[in-house]
Order: sequence, then C-alpha cells, then structure tokens
Amino acid sequence: MGLLGWVMMGLAIWHFTIFLPDRFWGGIVGAFVGSLIGSIVVGLLIWSIKDSSLTIPGEKATDIGVVLYAIPGALIGMGLVYLEGMRRERTGRQAPPEQL
Repeated sequence: MGLLGWVMMGLAIWHFTIFLPDRFWGGIVGAFVGSLIGSIVVGLLIWSIKDSSLTIPGEKATDIGVVLYAIPGALIGMGLVYLEGMRRERTGRQAPPEQL
C-alpha cells in the first residue's frame, strides 16, 4: 500500500507541470516518468532508513506520513528531467551546421 501511495503522490505532483514551460527531457511524458521514479525511489529510501529494512510498507503501516515521503522524490525527479531537457536544448542550439 505504501508503494501505491507513493505512486499516487508522484502522479498528483506531476499534474502541476502544466504551469511550467515544456523544457522537460521527453516532454510531459518525461516529467511523468521522472516524477514516478523519483517518488518511488525516495519514498523507499526514507522508509528503509526509518524501518531499518528494505521493505515496502503494508496496509497497516501506511499512513499520511508515509505517503508524504514521496513529495521530495517527485520534485527531485522532475527537476532532474527538467535540467536535462534544458541542457539538451542549449547544446542543440549551439551545434555547428553540418558541412557538406
């Protein structure tokens, strides 16, 4: 249940990308993937540090606090995808024209 909560929180945070310029690597789908992967990885990392074992919280261990673990991960994941998209856009503009 914890994994489902992390995925749903990552999905909810991803919806706010409509307010940003579309410079994500892979577009809106890239932002979606970055948000989901980030929320799962950071949620699992925080839970593993708290619980001292690499497990996914079950139904009885999942509460609002566990679901909120995904927020920093979703933001970090989308931020990395955004920075990569900006880097690729910048290097694409500065590429010299091909010589024939």
